[in-house]
Amino acid sequence: MKKNKKNINPIWGSNFNKQSNPLLEKINSSIDFDKRLALQDLKVSEVHSFMLKRKKIISPSEYKLIIKGLKKIKNLIINKKFKFNKKYEDIHMNIEVELKRLIGDAAEKLHTARSRNDQVATDFKLWIIEASKKLCNEINNLQKTIVKKANLNIKTIFPGFTHLQSAQIVSFAHHLMAYYEMFKRDKERLSNSVTRMNECPLGSAALAGTTFEIDRNLTSKMLGFNKPSSNSMDSVSDRDYALEFLSNIAICGTHLSRFGEDITLWASDQFKFITLSDDFSTGSSIMPQKKNPDSAELIRGKMGRLSGNFISLLTTIKGLPLTYSKDLQEDKEPVFDSFDNLLLSIEVTNGIVNGFKINKNEMLNACKKGNLMATDLADWIVINYNIPFRESYKITAKIINIANKKNYQINDLSENDLNVMGNDSGRKIKKFLKIENSINYKKSIGSTSPKEIRKAIQVAKKELY
Repeated sequence: MKKNKKNINPIWGSNFNKQSNPLLEKINSSIDFDKRLALQDLKVSEVHSFMLKRKKIISPSEYKLIIKGLKKIKNLIINKKFKFNKKYEDIHMNIEVELKRLIGDAAEKLHTARSRNDQVATDFKLWIIEASKKLCNEINNLQKTIVKKANLNIKTIFPGFTHLQSAQIVSFAHHLMAYYEMFKRDKERLSNSVTRMNECPLGSAALAGTTFEIDRNLTSKMLGFNKPSSNSMDSVSDRDYALEFLSNIAICGTHLSRFGEDITLWASDQFKFITLSDDFSTGSSIMPQKKNPDSAELIRGKMGRLSGNFISLLTTIKGLPLTYSKDLQEDKEPVFDSFDNLLLSIEVTNGIVNGFKINKNEMLNACKKGNLMATDLADWIVINYNIPFRESYKITAKIINIANKKNYQINDLSENDLNVMGNDSGRKIKKFLKIENSINYKKSIGSTSPKEIRKAIQVAKKELY
């Protein structure tokens, strides 16, 4: 029995007289992934110990010893010399055991007036706040690249699609700026989430608070939170901030996935709208002519992973009673994985957009197929002949039928073919149907007109710089 006692977790209670089964140690240990919270955990412990000293719960000399030990541990971790041990379950216990080894019994006073429950919630919130800001910065960099590319292509005409069918002529810059707007909302969601989660759980202890007269306002302020959390049970048991983070990542990942799909299509031989740079393309093992858009496809593929991580944690939490259950240990791996993969996807997308070459002639030629000025013509007839749109629609459809029978585009029809309304309408329509002018005809706010695109780019520059 004494032999086993030496191997029992040193901070567990006295009820345990038998060493843990290796399988329990394997499933119970989280140190392999929650060691990513090491710096946050050290920061929380430094602030907590300062508050304990300020409230005279520990002595100044004990505080000095604790801080000295924590700094040594921080140095070991930063220099990758800290030895993490699965026996001690998680990052909190690994640090606490090492602290006692370094400074002795004073280390045992650090855990006064707190629990691992409020400790991990505080660490995790701090990590997610930092991660959210990092993602916002990287999205910002991607947006800068998009705006730079858009600014060079305001008058580059491009076939806009619905149902993946050529629909209307747009500016390529307009298409790019649509993604700018999506990523702008992604940043806003991340920033808004940080504001919502900015309440400090530290001091909630296991679930009921603590009998010590601690100063939660002080620790909240020192850790950068707006205020202490309002309910100790909620503080230690909920993970809606992690769920919201995963949701935000999944939504941003959806936007990146759609961009990846566009890029994959544009780079194909069927479109040839862009040529990907060699450094973001791959080859084939047996087809020497191939240049594959694997980078864009992998970004598209990541979306299954990101949405899966969100659903995984949502499912874990949905059946838990208050307050803490060990199921919540499953919160970190999906969060870390989603963050890593979204961050990488943003960086890769930035590299793709920065490096691809735009084939303007291919885009122009695509605009000469599919009668893409049909809607423009219908609108023009309404404006110039003061007739209802539905009637104008029918007239335009009649012109399209004539073109189809001759295997022409409406732009290629003669003035006589276009003269379906008489009164020299054919000549006027022929003059109107200039593909290069299509984007100039748009008037509405947020449209594809060069004027509106320039406005959008100017607004974007003010937001980014």
